[in-house]
Amino acid sequence: MNMLRLLPVIFSFGLLAAHFSRAGIFPLMIICLALPLLLFIKKRWVARSIQVLLVLGAAEWIRTMMGYIEIRKSIGDDWTRLAIILIVVALLTALSGLVFRGKKLRSTYLS
Repeated sequence: MNMLRLLPVIFSFGLLAAHFSRAGIFPLMIICLALPLLLFIKKRWVARSIQVLLVLGAAEWIRTMMGYIEIRKSIGDDWTRLAIILIVVALLTALSGLVFRGKKLRSTYLS
């Protein structure tokens, strides 16, 4: 049942892996695909590390958004929808770390 609670974390790392794959940064893609395997280790440091990495992942989405907005502006395209989508993805990525604050996962990882 804990696996269902961890789906937002796994999904966020999957999106980051796809992002890095598309950018051609294969070492980071492999790392993002491997990070959910840490969730099998039921230690406090795993939960904290995952949370920090998800915040860094959200920062990567914001950095990417800013770069794409500049490209869209330079060619005269509308960038509003792009910004909304990437902000939502960044929020999803950052907020997925909050799953560790739930009662079940807190007792599993933070005890």
